[in-house]
Amino acid sequence: MYKAKVLIKRRPSILDPQGKAVEKGAQHLGLKNISQTRIDKYIEFLVDSDEEKAAQEEVRLYCSKLLANPIMEDFEFELEKV
Repeated sequence: MYKAKVLIKRRPSILDPQGKAVEKGAQHLGLKNISQTRIDKYIEFLVDSDEEKAAQEEVRLYCSKLLANPIMEDFEFELEKV
């Protein structure tokens, strides 16, 4: 069994409205040196597989077909044997 740790990031060319909203909040708090805030998604889950290569392929499919929007987002992941 493996634990998958996935990071899904909006592509740099895509506007991040949530990041901009948080940045405005920082400015209202007097934090004037904050810029280019990006909000990403971090997801963990288990993969019931004894073979790392099979687990990697399953995670790759899960991310590309369901977790990440292939038009706007990229993903990276790591597997940890548990």
